[in-house]
Amino acid sequence: MQRHPFDVLGVTCVNLSAAIQGTDRPDEIVIVGGHYDTVFDCPGANDNGSGIAATLALARALRDHAPARTIRFVAFVNEEPPLFQTPQMGSLVYAKACRDKDESVVAMLSIETIGFYSDANDSQDYPVPIGLFYPSRGDFIAFVGNYRSRRLVREVVGSFRRQAKFPSQGGALPGALPGVGWSDHRSFWQAGYPALMVTDTAPFRYPHYHRSSDTPDKLDYERMARVVDGLRAVVEELAE
Repeated sequence: MQRHPFDVLGVTCVNLSAAIQGTDRPDEIVIVGGHYDTVFDCPGANDNGSGIAATLALARALRDHAPARTIRFVAFVNEEPPLFQTPQMGSLVYAKACRDKDESVVAMLSIETIGFYSDANDSQDYPVPIGLFYPSRGDFIAFVGNYRSRRLVREVVGSFRRQAKFPSQGGALPGALPGVGWSDHRSFWQAGYPALMVTDTAPFRYPHYHRSSDTPDKLDYERMARVVDGLRAVVEELAE
């Protein structure tokens, strides 16, 4: 494991990473990660304990894999307010460091709140006008990118649907739409890399988002495990 410290107003903040070195194309990098911080007074079981748990589970599942490309697993700091979308956001610091080193990041998957699902009608909300095109039940996992990352979105959604028997939706959407850029993938867009968010859509579905009630008993571990198993196959394909 590597530590990547940086200073924020005299406080040392740290991104953490571990890598599986690629065999044939080690300079091409697939990044899988999520943020490990929470908002104040929030246990953060879903946001983003679920994303960090998934990142760790994927690292464990793939540790003996020999990919063609390098796979990096990264835990980012400072995703939440008050440093959200500021230069001190951990993922932006990391993405800019990758760009400064001229690293070839071919794909970045930000795993963000993947633990809550509902089979009830009208349990899923969207920013206007996206709801006209997507289902009203919050029983799916979403893959969200911007237009420049549309090829990655298509590739990941296609791979997930081949490998996992689990409802999924994908979209390459305008980054200015509410929610589309609300996580660490946006930092990689800013650095010019293709990136997407894997999410249960957080505030558009989860009633405990950023609340003290975001506790472990709210999560659906069986469905979360099925999503992670599908993501394992996705990462394997991306790394080949």
